[in-house]
Amino acid sequence: MNIWQHHAAVGLGSALGASLRYLTSLWLLGSTFPWATLLVNILGSWLIAAFAAYASRRLDGRVARWQPFLLAGFCGGFTTFSLFGLETLYLFDQERYWLAPIYVGISVTLWLAGAWHGDRWGRRLALARR
Repeated sequence: MNIWQHHAAVGLGSALGASLRYLTSLWLLGSTFPWATLLVNILGSWLIAAFAAYASRRLDGRVARWQPFLLAGFCGGFTTFSLFGLETLYLFDQERYWLAPIYVGISVTLWLAGAWHGDRWGRRLALARR
């Protein structure tokens, strides 16, 4: 795959990931708690860790070719860490001082749990396919 194909793969993956993220936010619109961002970052943490763990053990062939599309592209467009920071500030601005640290604590804990579980799942899948 040449450099332009990598760029195209990342761009297409980003567009799909960002579109799915936007649809998720519309689906959960109207809540006083930023559920969409929390959900997307948990799923995104799991997905990127699972794929990275799987791909790191299968360095040749099709899996290696999908890395730019899935990791930098789709997962990068799908997850919303920058939005997480902004929403946390909005909770403070709305004088929901008690809710902001809860949101940060839940988010970070579940993102790390998602990444850990995804990593374990990807490793098991890679070993099962040998």
